[in-house]
Amino acid sequence: MAMNRQTKRMMQRQGQLAPDGTPARRAPQPRPAPRPVKERTGPSEYARQVRAELRKVAWPTRTEVINYSIIVLVALLVLMALIFGLDYVFGKAVFFLFKT
Repeated sequence: MAMNRQTKRMMQRQGQLAPDGTPARRAPQPRPAPRPVKERTGPSEYARQVRAELRKVAWPTRTEVINYSIIVLVALLVLMALIFGLDYVFGKAVFFLFKT
């Protein structure tokens, strides 16, 4: 196989070539252990696991939900007003520029 010095050096660093330029022998790769076969979970066991996980969730209180909802609505109104204002100003500017 014809290759330049740079390719040979790179292949030696990667362990593909021995220092004398012959192909390096690779140690046989051990095969990974087979994965253990899992049994399928039935619907009732699945429902029990879901309930157990949902019990671990830190649910927000009623006041937190109300406060966060108000914050989201106010932010939504501010952004709506900003976008409406920009659209109105740019619309007026375009109509002013392209008067017929």
